[in-house]
Amino acid sequence: MATDTNPTPANDPSSTDNPLRPGAPAVSDKVRSDRELLQRAQAEGKTLRAYVKLSGPGWLQSAITLGGGSLAGSLFLGVLGGTSMLWLQLVAIVFGVIMLSAISYVTLSTGRRPFEAINSEINPALGWGWLIATAMANMIFCMPQFSLCYDALDKNLFNLGGSEGLGDGTTAKWATTIFLLVAASFVVLLNVKQGKAAKIFDAFLKALIGMIVLCFVGVAILLFSKGEFSIGAIIAGMIPDFSQWSSPAGELGGEVSKMAPEASAFWTQKLVASQRSVMIAAAATAVGINMTFLLPYSMLARGWDKPFRGLARFDLSTGMAIPFVLVTGCVVVAASASFHNKIDEQLASNDLAVMQESPTFAKVKKDLLARVDTTLGDEAAETSEQEKLQMIAALPVEEKRAAAALVKRDAFQLSQTLAPLLGEKNAKLVFGLGVFGMGFSTIIILMLINGYVFREMLAMPDANGPFIAGVLVAGFSGASWVALWTDPDTRFWLAIFASTFAVMLLPIAYVTFFLMMNSRRILGNEMPTGGRRWGWNIAMGAAVLGAIAAAATSIYDKAHDANQPAAFPTVMTLLTVYSLAVIAGFIWKAKHPTHQT
Repeated sequence: MATDTNPTPANDPSSTDNPLRPGAPAVSDKVRSDRELLQRAQAEGKTLRAYVKLSGPGWLQSAITLGGGSLAGSLFLGVLGGTSMLWLQLVAIVFGVIMLSAISYVTLSTGRRPFEAINSEINPALGWGWLIATAMANMIFCMPQFSLCYDALDKNLFNLGGSEGLGDGTTAKWATTIFLLVAASFVVLLNVKQGKAAKIFDAFLKALIGMIVLCFVGVAILLFSKGEFSIGAIIAGMIPDFSQWSSPAGELGGEVSKMAPEASAFWTQKLVASQRSVMIAAAATAVGINMTFLLPYSMLARGWDKPFRGLARFDLSTGMAIPFVLVTGCVVVAASASFHNKIDEQLASNDLAVMQESPTFAKVKKDLLARVDTTLGDEAAETSEQEKLQMIAALPVEEKRAAAALVKRDAFQLSQTLAPLLGEKNAKLVFGLGVFGMGFSTIIILMLINGYVFREMLAMPDANGPFIAGVLVAGFSGASWVALWTDPDTRFWLAIFASTFAVMLLPIAYVTFFLMMNSRRILGNEMPTGGRRWGWNIAMGAAVLGAIAAAATSIYDKAHDANQPAAFPTVMTLLTVYSLAVIAGFIWKAKHPTHQT
Protein backbone atom coordinates (compact mmCIF):
# COMPACT_ATOMS: atom_id res chain seq x y z
CA MET A 1 0.00 0.00 0.00
CA ALA A 2 1.49 3.34 -0.99
CA THR A 3 1.56 5.84 1.82
CA ASP A 4 1.97 9.54 2.36
CA THR A 5 5.65 10.53 2.21
CA ASN A 6 5.14 14.02 3.59
CA PRO A 7 6.84 14.23 7.01
CA THR A 8 4.88 17.31 7.99
CA PRO A 9 1.38 17.16 9.46
CA ALA A 10 -0.99 15.99 6.79
CA ASN A 11 -4.18 17.48 8.18
CA ASP A 12 -4.15 21.24 8.24
CA PRO A 13 -7.13 22.51 10.25
CA SER A 14 -8.42 24.34 7.24
CA SER A 15 -8.39 21.21 5.12
CA THR A 16 -11.62 19.49 4.23
CA ASP A 17 -10.10 16.14 3.28
CA ASN A 18 -11.56 13.22 5.14
CA PRO A 19 -8.73 10.93 6.37
CA LEU A 20 -10.97 7.88 6.23
CA ARG A 21 -12.07 8.61 2.71
CA PRO A 22 -9.00 9.23 0.51
CA GLY A 23 -9.91 10.98 -2.68
CA ALA A 24 -13.18 12.42 -1.40
CA PRO A 25 -13.29 16.15 -2.22
CA ALA A 26 -14.73 17.35 1.08
CA VAL A 27 -16.15 16.36 4.39
CA SER A 28 -19.84 16.62 5.06
CA ASP A 29 -21.64 19.83 5.91
CA LYS A 30 -22.21 18.39 9.39
CA VAL A 31 -18.46 18.09 10.04
CA ARG A 32 -17.82 21.59 8.71
CA SER A 33 -20.61 22.94 10.91
CA ASP A 34 -19.17 21.18 13.99
CA ARG A 35 -15.73 22.62 13.25
CA GLU A 36 -17.09 26.14 12.89
CA LEU A 37 -19.08 25.79 16.13
CA LEU A 38 -15.99 24.64 18.02
CA GLN A 39 -13.69 27.31 16.60
CA ARG A 40 -16.23 30.02 17.43
CA ALA A 41 -16.58 28.72 20.98
CA GLN A 42 -12.79 28.61 21.38
CA ALA A 43 -12.46 32.18 20.12
CA GLU A 44 -15.10 33.35 22.61
CA GLY A 45 -13.59 31.33 25.48
CA LYS A 46 -16.92 29.49 26.04
CA THR A 47 -16.15 25.94 25.08
CA LEU A 48 -18.06 23.89 27.66
CA ARG A 49 -21.42 23.95 25.89
CA ALA A 50 -19.82 23.13 22.54
CA TYR A 51 -17.77 20.33 24.08
CA VAL A 52 -20.87 18.74 25.62
CA LYS A 53 -22.78 18.99 22.34
CA LEU A 54 -19.99 17.56 20.19
CA SER A 55 -18.76 14.82 22.53
CA GLY A 56 -18.91 11.27 21.24
CA PRO A 57 -15.73 9.17 20.95
CA GLY A 58 -15.23 9.30 24.72
CA TRP A 59 -18.67 7.75 25.20
CA LEU A 60 -17.71 4.98 22.78
CA GLN A 61 -14.71 4.30 25.01
CA SER A 62 -16.99 4.27 28.05
CA ALA A 63 -19.30 1.76 26.40
CA ILE A 64 -16.45 -0.71 25.94
CA THR A 65 -14.61 -0.18 29.23
CA LEU A 66 -17.84 -0.69 31.22
CA GLY A 67 -18.09 -4.35 30.33
CA GLY A 68 -18.04 -7.75 31.96
CA GLY A 69 -14.34 -7.55 32.77
CA SER A 70 -14.75 -4.29 34.68
CA LEU A 71 -17.73 -5.69 36.56
CA ALA A 72 -15.98 -8.96 37.47
CA GLY A 73 -12.79 -7.20 38.50
CA SER A 74 -14.63 -4.65 40.62
CA LEU A 75 -16.61 -7.34 42.39
CA PHE A 76 -13.52 -9.32 43.31
CA LEU A 77 -11.66 -6.18 44.41
CA GLY A 78 -14.47 -5.48 46.84
CA VAL A 79 -14.54 -9.07 48.09
CA LEU A 80 -10.78 -9.24 48.66
CA GLY A 81 -9.90 -5.75 49.84
CA GLY A 82 -13.13 -4.00 50.70
CA THR A 83 -12.99 -0.28 49.95
CA SER A 84 -9.21 -0.22 50.49
CA MET A 85 -8.59 -1.07 46.80
CA LEU A 86 -10.71 1.68 45.24
CA TRP A 87 -7.51 3.48 44.21
CA LEU A 88 -6.51 0.81 41.71
CA GLN A 89 -9.12 1.50 39.05
CA LEU A 90 -8.77 5.25 39.54
CA VAL A 91 -5.02 5.03 38.81
CA ALA A 92 -5.62 2.66 35.90
CA ILE A 93 -8.12 4.98 34.22
CA VAL A 94 -5.87 8.03 34.75
CA PHE A 95 -3.03 6.24 32.96
CA GLY A 96 -5.50 5.21 30.28
CA VAL A 97 -6.70 8.78 29.73
CA ILE A 98 -3.07 9.93 29.44
CA MET A 99 -2.26 7.42 26.73
CA LEU A 100 -5.55 7.90 24.88
CA SER A 101 -5.00 11.67 25.00
CA ALA A 102 -1.60 11.13 23.42
CA ILE A 103 -3.18 8.96 20.73
CA SER A 104 -5.79 11.64 20.04
CA TYR A 105 -3.07 14.33 19.90
CA VAL A 106 -1.09 12.40 17.28
CA THR A 107 -4.15 11.54 15.21
CA LEU A 108 -5.75 15.00 15.25
CA SER A 109 -2.44 16.80 14.65
CA THR A 110 -1.63 14.77 11.55
CA GLY A 111 -4.97 13.56 10.23
CA ARG A 112 -3.24 10.33 9.20
CA ARG A 113 -4.66 6.92 9.89
CA PRO A 114 -2.52 5.51 12.74
CA PHE A 115 -2.00 2.08 11.17
CA GLU A 116 -0.62 3.67 8.02
CA ALA A 117 1.53 6.13 9.98
CA ILE A 118 3.02 3.45 12.24
CA ASN A 119 3.88 1.17 9.32
CA SER A 120 5.33 3.99 7.23
CA GLU A 121 7.26 5.94 9.82
CA ILE A 122 8.11 3.59 12.70
CA ASN A 123 7.90 -0.18 12.22
CA PRO A 124 5.44 -2.34 10.27
CA ALA A 125 5.76 -5.10 12.89
CA LEU A 126 4.41 -2.69 15.51
CA GLY A 127 1.54 -1.66 13.26
CA TRP A 128 0.54 -5.19 12.35
CA GLY A 129 1.01 -6.41 15.93
CA TRP A 130 -1.31 -3.64 17.13
CA LEU A 131 -3.93 -4.49 14.51
CA ILE A 132 -3.84 -8.28 14.97
CA ALA A 133 -3.85 -8.01 18.76
CA THR A 134 -6.86 -5.70 18.55
CA ALA A 135 -8.78 -8.15 16.34
CA MET A 136 -7.97 -11.04 18.68
CA ALA A 137 -9.06 -9.05 21.73
CA ASN A 138 -12.34 -8.11 20.03
CA MET A 139 -13.22 -11.73 19.38
CA ILE A 140 -12.11 -12.99 22.80
CA PHE A 141 -13.85 -10.24 24.75
CA CYS A 142 -17.10 -10.61 22.82
CA MET A 143 -17.78 -14.11 24.15
CA PRO A 144 -18.17 -13.26 27.85
CA GLN A 145 -20.28 -10.21 26.99
CA PHE A 146 -22.93 -12.36 25.28
CA SER A 147 -22.80 -14.74 28.24
CA LEU A 148 -23.17 -11.83 30.65
CA CYS A 149 -26.24 -10.50 28.80
CA TYR A 150 -27.85 -13.93 28.85
CA ASP A 151 -27.23 -14.30 32.59
CA ALA A 152 -28.71 -10.87 33.27
CA LEU A 153 -31.86 -11.77 31.36
CA ASP A 154 -32.09 -15.27 32.82
CA LYS A 155 -31.30 -14.62 36.47
CA ASN A 156 -32.70 -11.13 36.94
CA LEU A 157 -34.89 -9.55 34.29
CA PHE A 158 -36.92 -12.55 33.05
CA ASN A 159 -37.89 -13.80 36.49
CA LEU A 160 -39.15 -10.57 38.03
CA GLY A 161 -42.70 -11.87 38.04
CA GLY A 162 -41.79 -15.10 39.78
CA SER A 163 -41.04 -17.08 36.61
CA GLU A 164 -38.00 -19.33 36.31
CA GLY A 165 -36.17 -17.20 33.76
CA LEU A 166 -34.83 -18.42 30.43
CA GLY A 167 -33.33 -21.60 31.82
CA ASP A 168 -30.11 -23.40 30.96
CA GLY A 169 -31.27 -25.02 27.73
CA THR A 170 -29.22 -24.77 24.56
CA THR A 171 -32.21 -23.70 22.45
CA ALA A 172 -32.98 -20.76 24.73
CA LYS A 173 -29.34 -19.71 24.69
CA TRP A 174 -29.05 -19.82 20.91
CA ALA A 175 -32.37 -18.01 20.37
CA THR A 176 -31.46 -15.24 22.82
CA THR A 177 -27.92 -14.95 21.45
CA ILE A 178 -29.13 -14.64 17.84
CA PHE A 179 -31.58 -11.94 18.90
CA LEU A 180 -28.79 -10.03 20.68
CA LEU A 181 -26.51 -10.41 17.65
CA VAL A 182 -29.12 -9.01 15.27
CA ALA A 183 -29.94 -6.12 17.62
CA ALA A 184 -26.27 -5.25 18.13
CA SER A 185 -25.58 -5.43 14.38
CA PHE A 186 -28.47 -3.04 13.70
CA VAL A 187 -27.17 -0.53 16.25
CA VAL A 188 -23.62 -0.71 14.83
CA LEU A 189 -24.89 -0.04 11.31
CA LEU A 190 -26.59 3.12 12.59
CA ASN A 191 -23.13 4.50 13.32
CA VAL A 192 -22.04 3.91 9.73
CA LYS A 193 -24.76 6.12 8.34
CA GLN A 194 -24.64 9.88 8.62
CA GLY A 195 -27.25 12.33 9.82
CA LYS A 196 -30.09 11.22 12.09
CA ALA A 197 -28.96 7.58 12.23
CA ALA A 198 -25.59 8.55 13.67
CA LYS A 199 -27.31 10.86 16.18
CA ILE A 200 -29.58 8.00 17.25
CA PHE A 201 -26.52 5.80 17.74
CA ASP A 202 -24.85 8.41 19.97
CA ALA A 203 -28.03 9.01 21.94
CA PHE A 204 -28.62 5.29 22.42
CA LEU A 205 -25.10 4.70 23.77
CA LYS A 206 -25.25 7.71 26.10
CA ALA A 207 -28.62 6.57 27.43
CA LEU A 208 -27.28 3.03 27.94
CA ILE A 209 -24.25 4.31 29.86
CA GLY A 210 -26.45 6.67 31.85
CA MET A 211 -28.66 3.74 32.85
CA ILE A 212 -25.61 1.74 33.99
CA VAL A 213 -24.33 4.64 36.09
CA LEU A 214 -27.74 5.29 37.67
CA CYS A 215 -28.22 1.62 38.58
CA PHE A 216 -24.97 1.20 40.47
CA VAL A 217 -24.70 4.71 41.92
CA GLY A 218 -28.24 4.29 43.24
CA VAL A 219 -27.23 1.11 45.06
CA ALA A 220 -24.22 2.85 46.62
CA ILE A 221 -26.34 5.80 47.79
CA LEU A 222 -28.80 3.42 49.44
CA LEU A 223 -25.98 1.52 51.17
CA PHE A 224 -24.58 4.80 52.48
CA SER A 225 -27.99 5.85 53.77
CA LYS A 226 -28.23 2.53 55.65
CA GLY A 227 -24.81 3.08 57.26
CA GLU A 228 -23.13 0.21 55.42
CA PHE A 229 -20.00 2.28 54.74
CA SER A 230 -18.53 5.67 55.54
CA ILE A 231 -17.25 8.49 53.35
CA GLY A 232 -14.00 8.33 55.32
CA ALA A 233 -13.47 4.72 54.20
CA ILE A 234 -14.10 5.74 50.58
CA ILE A 235 -11.58 8.59 50.76
CA ALA A 236 -9.00 6.33 52.42
CA GLY A 237 -9.52 3.73 49.71
CA MET A 238 -8.72 6.30 47.02
CA ILE A 239 -5.16 6.68 48.33
CA PRO A 240 -2.77 4.32 46.47
CA ASP A 241 -1.38 1.53 48.63
CA PHE A 242 1.24 -0.42 46.71
CA SER A 243 1.83 -2.78 49.65
CA GLN A 244 -1.30 -4.59 48.47
CA TRP A 245 0.86 -6.12 45.74
CA SER A 246 2.59 -8.24 48.38
CA SER A 247 0.30 -8.35 51.44
CA PRO A 248 -3.42 -8.98 52.07
CA ALA A 249 -5.64 -5.89 51.80
CA GLY A 250 -8.46 -4.47 53.88
CA GLU A 251 -9.74 -5.99 57.10
CA LEU A 252 -8.40 -9.39 56.05
CA GLY A 253 -4.86 -8.03 56.16
CA GLY A 254 -5.18 -7.25 59.85
CA GLU A 255 -6.75 -10.61 60.65
CA VAL A 256 -4.18 -12.64 58.72
CA SER A 257 -1.31 -10.83 60.44
CA LYS A 258 -2.67 -11.94 63.84
CA MET A 259 -2.85 -15.63 62.91
CA ALA A 260 -0.27 -18.22 63.93
CA PRO A 261 2.84 -18.07 61.69
CA GLU A 262 1.95 -21.19 59.70
CA ALA A 263 -1.61 -20.03 59.05
CA SER A 264 -0.52 -16.47 58.32
CA ALA A 265 2.02 -17.61 55.71
CA PHE A 266 -0.51 -19.91 54.03
CA TRP A 267 -3.33 -17.39 53.72
CA THR A 268 -0.99 -14.53 52.80
CA GLN A 269 0.27 -16.53 49.83
CA LYS A 270 -3.28 -17.44 48.73
CA LEU A 271 -4.75 -13.96 49.14
CA VAL A 272 -1.83 -12.11 47.55
CA ALA A 273 -1.90 -14.41 44.51
CA SER A 274 -5.61 -13.65 44.01
CA GLN A 275 -5.09 -9.94 44.62
CA ARG A 276 -2.38 -9.73 41.97
CA SER A 277 -4.51 -11.56 39.46
CA VAL A 278 -7.52 -9.31 39.98
CA MET A 279 -5.37 -6.16 40.07
CA ILE A 280 -3.94 -7.07 36.66
CA ALA A 281 -7.41 -7.84 35.34
CA ALA A 282 -8.81 -4.56 36.69
CA ALA A 283 -5.99 -2.60 35.07
CA ALA A 284 -6.46 -4.41 31.76
CA THR A 285 -10.20 -3.75 31.61
CA ALA A 286 -9.78 -0.03 32.33
CA VAL A 287 -8.10 0.50 28.96
CA GLY A 288 -7.59 -2.40 26.58
CA ILE A 289 -5.59 -2.58 23.38
CA ASN A 290 -8.76 -2.49 21.27
CA MET A 291 -9.68 0.84 22.88
CA THR A 292 -6.43 2.33 21.58
CA PHE A 293 -7.57 1.33 18.10
CA LEU A 294 -11.12 2.61 18.45
CA LEU A 295 -10.31 6.15 19.56
CA PRO A 296 -8.36 7.46 16.55
CA TYR A 297 -10.65 5.89 13.97
CA SER A 298 -13.84 7.05 15.67
CA MET A 299 -12.45 10.62 15.71
CA LEU A 300 -11.32 10.50 12.08
CA ALA A 301 -14.72 9.12 11.05
CA ARG A 302 -16.30 12.25 12.54
CA GLY A 303 -13.97 14.54 10.61
CA TRP A 304 -12.16 15.78 13.73
CA ASP A 305 -8.82 17.50 13.25
CA LYS A 306 -6.40 19.86 15.06
CA PRO A 307 -8.98 22.27 16.57
CA PHE A 308 -10.68 19.26 18.21
CA ARG A 309 -7.71 18.30 20.41
CA GLY A 310 -9.08 20.04 23.50
CA LEU A 311 -12.50 18.50 22.90
CA ALA A 312 -10.88 15.04 22.67
CA ARG A 313 -9.32 15.41 26.14
CA PHE A 314 -12.60 16.71 27.58
CA ASP A 315 -14.51 13.88 25.93
CA LEU A 316 -12.19 11.24 27.38
CA SER A 317 -12.37 12.72 30.87
CA THR A 318 -16.14 13.16 31.01
CA GLY A 319 -17.43 10.49 28.64
CA MET A 320 -15.06 7.69 29.66
CA ALA A 321 -13.23 8.31 32.94
CA ILE A 322 -16.07 9.68 35.09
CA PRO A 323 -18.63 6.93 34.26
CA PHE A 324 -15.93 4.28 34.71
CA VAL A 325 -14.84 5.55 38.13
CA LEU A 326 -18.45 5.95 39.31
CA VAL A 327 -19.66 2.52 38.21
CA THR A 328 -16.62 0.46 39.20
CA GLY A 329 -16.30 2.33 42.50
CA CYS A 330 -19.93 1.68 43.37
CA VAL A 331 -19.58 -2.03 42.51
CA VAL A 332 -16.52 -2.26 44.77
CA VAL A 333 -18.45 -0.56 47.58
CA ALA A 334 -21.47 -2.86 47.18
CA ALA A 335 -19.29 -6.00 47.05
CA SER A 336 -17.37 -4.81 50.10
CA ALA A 337 -20.56 -4.28 52.09
CA SER A 338 -21.86 -7.73 51.13
CA PHE A 339 -18.84 -10.04 51.09
CA HIS A 340 -15.59 -8.55 52.46
CA ASN A 341 -14.46 -10.44 55.57
CA LYS A 342 -17.94 -11.93 55.97
CA ILE A 343 -19.22 -15.51 56.05
CA ASP A 344 -22.54 -17.14 56.80
CA GLU A 345 -23.29 -18.69 60.19
CA GLN A 346 -23.13 -22.26 58.88
CA LEU A 347 -19.60 -21.87 57.52
CA ALA A 348 -18.47 -20.29 60.80
CA SER A 349 -19.74 -23.27 62.83
CA ASN A 350 -17.34 -25.75 64.43
CA ASP A 351 -19.91 -28.49 63.88
CA LEU A 352 -18.95 -30.27 60.63
CA ALA A 353 -22.55 -31.22 59.77
CA VAL A 354 -23.69 -27.61 60.14
CA MET A 355 -20.68 -26.29 58.27
CA GLN A 356 -21.36 -28.55 55.30
CA GLU A 357 -24.82 -27.00 54.94
CA SER A 358 -23.25 -23.66 54.02
CA PRO A 359 -23.83 -22.68 50.35
CA THR A 360 -20.17 -21.62 50.25
CA PHE A 361 -18.70 -24.81 51.71
CA ALA A 362 -18.14 -26.62 48.40
CA LYS A 363 -16.21 -23.62 47.05
CA VAL A 364 -13.92 -23.21 50.08
CA LYS A 365 -13.37 -26.93 50.70
CA LYS A 366 -10.32 -27.25 48.43
CA ASP A 367 -8.42 -24.35 50.04
CA LEU A 368 -9.34 -25.44 53.56
CA LEU A 369 -8.15 -29.00 52.85
CA ALA A 370 -4.87 -27.56 51.55
CA ARG A 371 -4.61 -25.57 54.78
CA VAL A 372 -4.93 -28.64 57.05
CA ASP A 373 -2.47 -30.51 54.82
CA THR A 374 0.17 -27.94 55.75
CA THR A 375 -0.45 -28.74 59.41
CA LEU A 376 -0.36 -32.51 58.86
CA GLY A 377 2.80 -32.40 56.75
CA ASP A 378 4.01 -35.90 55.91
CA GLU A 379 0.97 -37.40 57.62
CA ALA A 380 -1.44 -35.76 55.14
CA ALA A 381 -1.35 -38.68 52.73
CA GLU A 382 -2.23 -41.15 55.48
CA THR A 383 -5.05 -39.07 56.99
CA SER A 384 -8.60 -39.78 55.81
CA GLU A 385 -10.72 -37.05 54.28
CA GLN A 386 -13.25 -37.36 57.11
CA GLU A 387 -10.53 -36.61 59.66
CA LYS A 388 -9.40 -33.65 57.59
CA LEU A 389 -12.95 -32.33 57.40
CA GLN A 390 -13.16 -32.48 61.19
CA MET A 391 -9.94 -30.46 61.34
CA ILE A 392 -11.45 -27.95 58.91
CA ALA A 393 -14.50 -27.50 61.11
CA ALA A 394 -12.21 -26.81 64.08
CA LEU A 395 -10.26 -24.07 62.27
CA PRO A 396 -10.64 -20.53 63.67
CA VAL A 397 -13.36 -18.44 62.02
CA GLU A 398 -10.71 -15.99 60.79
CA GLU A 399 -9.23 -18.68 58.56
CA LYS A 400 -12.65 -19.54 57.19
CA ARG A 401 -13.19 -15.86 56.33
CA ALA A 402 -9.89 -15.84 54.46
CA ALA A 403 -10.98 -18.92 52.49
CA ALA A 404 -14.35 -17.32 51.69
CA ALA A 405 -12.58 -14.24 50.31
CA LEU A 406 -11.05 -16.42 47.59
CA VAL A 407 -14.48 -17.43 46.29
CA LYS A 408 -15.43 -15.54 43.13
CA ARG A 409 -18.88 -13.96 43.38
CA ASP A 410 -21.00 -12.55 40.57
CA ALA A 411 -23.39 -9.64 40.27
CA PHE A 412 -26.38 -11.92 40.64
CA GLN A 413 -25.18 -13.22 44.00
CA LEU A 414 -24.59 -9.59 44.95
CA SER A 415 -28.16 -8.64 44.05
CA GLN A 416 -29.47 -11.50 46.23
CA THR A 417 -27.32 -10.35 49.14
CA LEU A 418 -28.63 -6.79 48.87
CA ALA A 419 -32.27 -7.84 48.38
CA PRO A 420 -33.14 -7.16 52.06
CA LEU A 421 -32.04 -3.54 51.58
CA LEU A 422 -33.40 -2.93 48.08
CA GLY A 423 -36.33 -5.34 48.08
CA GLU A 424 -36.05 -8.53 46.01
CA LYS A 425 -37.80 -7.16 42.92
CA ASN A 426 -35.86 -3.88 42.92
CA ALA A 427 -32.56 -5.70 43.45
CA LYS A 428 -33.20 -7.96 40.46
CA LEU A 429 -34.32 -5.05 38.28
CA VAL A 430 -31.47 -2.68 39.15
CA PHE A 431 -28.71 -5.26 38.81
CA GLY A 432 -30.31 -6.87 35.79
CA LEU A 433 -30.52 -3.61 33.86
CA GLY A 434 -27.03 -2.52 34.92
CA VAL A 435 -25.36 -5.80 34.03
CA PHE A 436 -27.25 -6.19 30.76
CA GLY A 437 -26.36 -2.62 29.76
CA MET A 438 -22.67 -3.27 30.44
CA GLY A 439 -22.62 -6.43 28.34
CA PHE A 440 -24.71 -5.18 25.42
CA SER A 441 -22.90 -1.84 25.05
CA THR A 442 -19.57 -3.66 24.98
CA ILE A 443 -20.79 -6.06 22.29
CA ILE A 444 -21.76 -3.10 20.11
CA ILE A 445 -18.39 -1.40 20.42
CA LEU A 446 -16.31 -4.55 19.96
CA MET A 447 -18.15 -5.21 16.70
CA LEU A 448 -17.65 -1.58 15.64
CA ILE A 449 -13.90 -1.74 16.32
CA ASN A 450 -13.56 -4.94 14.34
CA GLY A 451 -15.16 -3.21 11.37
CA TYR A 452 -12.44 -0.55 11.45
CA VAL A 453 -9.79 -3.28 11.87
CA PHE A 454 -10.88 -5.15 8.76
CA ARG A 455 -10.89 -1.94 6.71
CA GLU A 456 -7.28 -1.29 7.65
CA MET A 457 -6.26 -4.93 7.32
CA LEU A 458 -7.47 -4.96 3.70
CA ALA A 459 -6.21 -1.43 2.96
CA MET A 460 -9.76 -0.32 2.08
CA PRO A 461 -10.45 2.52 4.55
CA ASP A 462 -13.69 3.63 2.91
CA ALA A 463 -15.21 0.27 1.94
CA ASN A 464 -18.39 -0.99 3.57
CA GLY A 465 -17.76 -4.63 2.64
CA PRO A 466 -14.69 -5.13 4.86
CA PHE A 467 -16.34 -3.12 7.63
CA ILE A 468 -19.45 -5.32 7.68
CA ALA A 469 -17.27 -8.44 7.49
CA GLY A 470 -15.28 -7.32 10.53
CA VAL A 471 -18.46 -6.50 12.44
CA LEU A 472 -19.91 -9.94 11.72
CA VAL A 473 -16.68 -11.80 12.54
CA ALA A 474 -16.62 -10.28 16.02
CA GLY A 475 -20.35 -10.83 16.43
CA PHE A 476 -20.31 -14.47 15.38
CA SER A 477 -17.23 -15.09 17.52
CA GLY A 478 -19.07 -13.69 20.52
CA ALA A 479 -22.21 -15.67 19.73
CA SER A 480 -20.18 -18.89 19.74
CA TRP A 481 -20.08 -18.79 23.54
CA VAL A 482 -23.09 -21.12 23.51
CA ALA A 483 -21.02 -23.90 21.94
CA LEU A 484 -17.64 -23.11 23.51
CA TRP A 485 -18.44 -21.93 27.01
CA THR A 486 -21.29 -23.83 28.61
CA ASP A 487 -20.19 -24.17 32.24
CA PRO A 488 -22.45 -21.79 34.22
CA ASP A 489 -19.83 -21.42 36.99
CA THR A 490 -17.17 -20.11 34.61
CA ARG A 491 -19.16 -18.05 32.08
CA PHE A 492 -19.23 -14.90 34.13
CA TRP A 493 -15.50 -15.06 34.80
CA LEU A 494 -14.40 -15.40 31.19
CA ALA A 495 -13.92 -11.64 31.32
CA ILE A 496 -11.17 -12.05 33.92
CA PHE A 497 -9.24 -14.56 31.81
CA ALA A 498 -9.66 -12.49 28.65
CA SER A 499 -8.39 -9.45 30.54
CA THR A 500 -5.27 -11.32 31.67
CA PHE A 501 -4.56 -12.18 28.04
CA ALA A 502 -5.15 -8.64 26.83
CA VAL A 503 -2.87 -7.04 29.41
CA MET A 504 0.09 -8.81 27.83
CA LEU A 505 -0.74 -7.13 24.51
CA LEU A 506 -1.41 -3.60 25.77
CA PRO A 507 2.28 -2.52 25.93
CA ILE A 508 2.41 -2.94 22.13
CA ALA A 509 0.09 0.02 21.68
CA TYR A 510 1.52 2.11 24.53
CA VAL A 511 5.13 1.84 23.34
CA THR A 512 4.10 2.52 19.74
CA PHE A 513 2.29 5.76 20.53
CA PHE A 514 5.06 6.83 22.90
CA LEU A 515 7.40 6.62 19.91
CA MET A 516 4.93 8.50 17.71
CA MET A 517 4.64 11.38 20.20
CA ASN A 518 8.41 11.77 19.95
CA SER A 519 8.65 11.49 16.17
CA ARG A 520 9.22 14.74 14.31
CA ARG A 521 8.79 12.86 11.04
CA ILE A 522 5.19 12.12 12.02
CA LEU A 523 4.22 15.25 13.97
CA GLY A 524 6.42 17.83 12.29
CA ASN A 525 6.02 21.22 13.97
CA GLU A 526 3.23 19.83 16.15
CA MET A 527 5.62 17.67 18.16
CA PRO A 528 5.63 18.92 21.79
CA THR A 529 8.81 20.70 22.82
CA GLY A 530 10.39 21.98 26.02
CA GLY A 531 8.33 21.59 29.18
CA ARG A 532 5.32 20.21 27.29
CA ARG A 533 7.43 17.41 25.87
CA TRP A 534 8.84 16.59 29.31
CA GLY A 535 5.33 16.55 30.75
CA TRP A 536 3.98 14.26 28.05
CA ASN A 537 6.95 11.89 28.27
CA ILE A 538 6.89 11.61 32.05
CA ALA A 539 3.15 10.90 32.09
CA MET A 540 3.31 8.49 29.15
CA GLY A 541 6.44 6.85 30.53
CA ALA A 542 4.64 6.06 33.80
CA ALA A 543 1.73 4.55 31.85
CA VAL A 544 4.10 2.50 29.67
CA LEU A 545 6.01 1.19 32.69
CA GLY A 546 2.73 0.30 34.40
CA ALA A 547 1.54 -1.62 31.34
CA ILE A 548 4.86 -3.47 31.03
CA ALA A 549 4.90 -4.30 34.76
CA ALA A 550 1.35 -5.66 34.57
CA ALA A 551 2.24 -7.74 31.50
CA ALA A 552 5.41 -9.08 33.13
CA THR A 553 3.49 -10.06 36.26
CA SER A 554 0.84 -11.77 34.16
CA ILE A 555 3.53 -13.80 32.38
CA TYR A 556 5.12 -14.65 35.74
CA ASP A 557 1.79 -15.90 37.05
CA LYS A 558 1.31 -18.00 33.93
CA ALA A 559 4.74 -19.55 34.54
CA HIS A 560 3.64 -20.65 38.02
CA ASP A 561 0.12 -21.77 37.12
CA ALA A 562 0.09 -25.47 37.89
CA ASN A 563 -3.46 -25.80 36.50
CA GLN A 564 -2.41 -24.68 33.00
CA PRO A 565 1.20 -25.82 32.43
CA ALA A 566 0.99 -25.19 28.68
CA ALA A 567 0.12 -21.51 29.11
CA PHE A 568 3.61 -20.23 29.88
CA PRO A 569 5.52 -21.86 26.98
CA THR A 570 2.77 -20.79 24.59
CA VAL A 571 2.90 -17.18 25.75
CA MET A 572 6.71 -17.09 25.71
CA THR A 573 6.83 -18.55 22.20
CA LEU A 574 4.45 -15.87 20.90
CA LEU A 575 6.40 -13.11 22.68
CA THR A 576 9.71 -14.39 21.32
CA VAL A 577 8.43 -14.61 17.75
CA TYR A 578 6.88 -11.15 17.96
CA SER A 579 10.00 -9.61 19.53
CA LEU A 580 12.09 -10.99 16.68
CA ALA A 581 9.58 -9.56 14.20
CA VAL A 582 9.84 -6.11 15.82
CA ILE A 583 13.66 -6.22 15.67
CA ALA A 584 13.51 -7.30 12.05
CA GLY A 585 11.06 -4.48 11.37
CA PHE A 586 13.44 -1.83 12.70
CA ILE A 587 16.33 -3.31 10.70
CA TRP A 588 14.17 -3.34 7.56
CA LYS A 589 13.13 0.28 8.10
CA ALA A 590 16.76 1.33 8.49
CA LYS A 591 17.66 -0.30 5.16
CA HIS A 592 14.49 0.82 3.34
CA PRO A 593 13.74 4.45 4.25
CA THR A 594 11.04 4.65 1.57
CA HIS A 595 7.55 4.83 3.05
CA GLN A 596 6.04 1.56 1.88
CA THR A 597 4.04 -0.90 4.03
